[in-house]
Amino acid sequence: MKIDRAQRQRREIKYIIDENKAMAVRAFVQCYLLPDENAEGKPNNSYEVHTLYLDSNHLRTFHAANDGERNRFKLRIRYYDDDPLSPVFFEIKRRLSEGIVKQRARVKRDAVKALLLGEPPRREFLYAESGQQWVDLLDFWQLVEKLEAAPRAHNAYLREAYVSPGKGNVRVTIDRAVRIEPEFSGILSARMTNPVEVFGGVVILELKFTDRMPMWMIEMVRGFELKSCGAAKYVRGVEILGVHKVARRMTGFEWGSAITNTLTSAPWLDNSAALRGALGPNRQ
Repeated sequence: MKIDRAQRQRREIKYIIDENKAMAVRAFVQCYLLPDENAEGKPNNSYEVHTLYLDSNHLRTFHAANDGERNRFKLRIRYYDDDPLSPVFFEIKRRLSEGIVKQRARVKRDAVKALLLGEPPRREFLYAESGQQWVDLLDFWQLVEKLEAAPRAHNAYLREAYVSPGKGNVRVTIDRAVRIEPEFSGILSARMTNPVEVFGGVVILELKFTDRMPMWMIEMVRGFELKSCGAAKYVRGVEILGVHKVARRMTGFEWGSAITNTLTSAPWLDNSAALRGALGPNRQ
């Protein structure tokens, strides 16, 4: 079984570059880092990444990021293929001032629909027993309850990834072919129906590190004259699609009566009607 080496707490700096510079960065980075375990052995050390973003009816997390709030978060379900036996990852990605904190729970794929239909989290939903991931899943769902969050958009891209040996304190990713489309169901498909391109053929370079930026990375930024900028895939994607296409309800349903979720002691607002409508009568 693969080990999840996701950095829980880190700094993250993004750059938008062209393909020629991306090739030069690749050659430089390979002198210091190794392909991550998902990329190893694949063409150009690259693999597909898929993300289902959850947000409120008024797109609270989108507006928080778009308005530049210093302390904000995103709710997303990340997956990498269509394999029913592969885990999926329930993630809270928080930005706290200049830092990133990520909570990430590995969940069985066959538990996703039950969770999105309103079932409280259960330990057996986890892909493997983990006290920390159980806490992360509960925290994720407490925020879902608070925002009345539901699926909004499917984002996908091709990721080239490199990581330092051992604990992976340094990570570099190069993302290409970023695309997005509205998605209101909980069906985690690696196929897209009618996506739009988000960044117009450019490449998104991300430098991630848990402590100080390594000297070689500083030299790379200076040598290639890299200029940091915002490159939020969900935010930019919603802007291109149009807020009304992502925020709209498929069924026009109203949230139901609150019941008590004893696991989180938070009000549980039943969102099953909206998702059942999106799934359709033959997909219950």
